[in-house]
Amino acid sequence: MADRAGKDRPVIGIIADREGHYVTVSYDYLSAVVRAGGLPVVSAAGSDPEALIRVIDALLIPGGDDLDPSLYSEEPRPGTKIVGRERTDFEIALVKAIMKLRKPVFGICYGMQLMNVALGGSLYQDIRAEFGGTVDHTAGSHRVRGKGELMQGEFLVNSTHHQAVKELAHSLEAGAVSDEGLIEAIVLPGHPFFAGVQWHPERSDDGLSRSLFRSLVVAARECK
Repeated sequence: MADRAGKDRPVIGIIADREGHYVTVSYDYLSAVVRAGGLPVVSAAGSDPEALIRVIDALLIPGGDDLDPSLYSEEPRPGTKIVGRERTDFEIALVKAIMKLRKPVFGICYGMQLMNVALGGSLYQDIRAEFGGTVDHTAGSHRVRGKGELMQGEFLVNSTHHQAVKELAHSLEAGAVSDEGLIEAIVLPGHPFFAGVQWHPERSDDGLSRSLFRSLVVAARECK
């Protein structure tokens, strides 16, 4: 009980959107971190990245709209809804700073895409137009197959995205793929915990979702 209620709980920084004078983030992220034994702390662009990284034990980059395609040398396609560069630039600075300290990072949906782009990868701006495939990634759910330590076996995951990893950053590996081979999770080998998933585990309470958040919190506790 002392670990759950006291100061030994690792601090998980969660990045929020700014909307005028307010910041917004789904409570599902905070709830998932609490259930896994972590202490969620919400921050947003405008904070000092270096100072925030020193305070938190791990970073969670939640979902959002679309990354600015200029970050991977492309023009936006029709239908692209770009996240403000204030947030994106702040998160990229956080990822690079936290990697130097070897603290854990977990990206969800947009967060996974940002991690890949931050390390030099690129994205499909529109899966249906650029990749095709047989899976409708906006339909609500589909199967993924784990490829390593992050997850092993086949799982049914929720799916509501129209963008995905195209070129994987050279330092990253695929942690899971869809039936047609689209990358659904990423990991950085050799890092205490640097992982992203394309679906939203914070919206579910199944074994895989709980395992992902527990892994983040355990890694954060070990890096304290």
